Amino acid sequence: MIKAINLSKTYFQGKAKIEAVKRASLVISKKETVLITGPSGAGKSTLLHLLGGLDTPTDGKIIFDGQDFCTLSDKARSRIRNKKAGFVFQFYHLLPEFSVLENVILPALIKRRYEAESVKNITARAGSLLELVGLASRASHRPRELSGGESQRAAIARALINSPEILLCDEPTGNLDSKIGGGIMDSLWRIREKNGMALVIITHDEKLGYDFDKRFHIKDGILEE
Repeated sequence: MIKAINLSKTYFQGKAKIEAVKRASLVISKKETVLITGPSGAGKSTLLHLLGGLDTPTDGKIIFDGQDFCTLSDKARSRIRNKKAGFVFQFYHLLPEFSVLENVILPALIKRRYEAESVKNITARAGSLLELVGLASRASHRPRELSGGESQRAAIARALINSPEILLCDEPTGNLDSKIGGGIMDSLWRIREKNGMALVIITHDEKLGYDFDKRFHIKDGILEE
């Protein structure tokens, strides 16, 4: 599904050269579970953004479902991301002026620009997803009225609204205590099994359980299985 070939990403801060990712290669197959661990600043988030097409590499290739992401336009990459990938971030990124339900349906409304679907169907699907993550009673609330765990569950529902083939999660429990974080991870695992998605988890937690198909560690931009 995703094949990364010798990925590198270099930034410059003034005259300082920062090699965030150094010649990283990995393959993520359909329905596969992948864990990538590493300390803060190791290049985890940069790698996830490269894998999901949110950023472009300085060198190397990203092949997503047979297409070379690096040769596509921004518009074409956005369309593929919207249709096939779901993202869950550490800081939720819920829009404060919208209700929980409106936040969840937003990616599907964007998708309607090139794949027609009624708003009624989208809203019904969003309601089902909120029920799945235990937030049906909070659908009309604003993000400021949610706890951290509720906000993350809303973000998961939003990531699932377009029935993605892969879910990419960047420190999904990083802002939560261990009990609530464990519940979020259990939810992600159950949803992945139910929907048959590939799942990629990026985390600093070296002791995270679950039977991942592949485990990687990244340090100083270098990825090792």
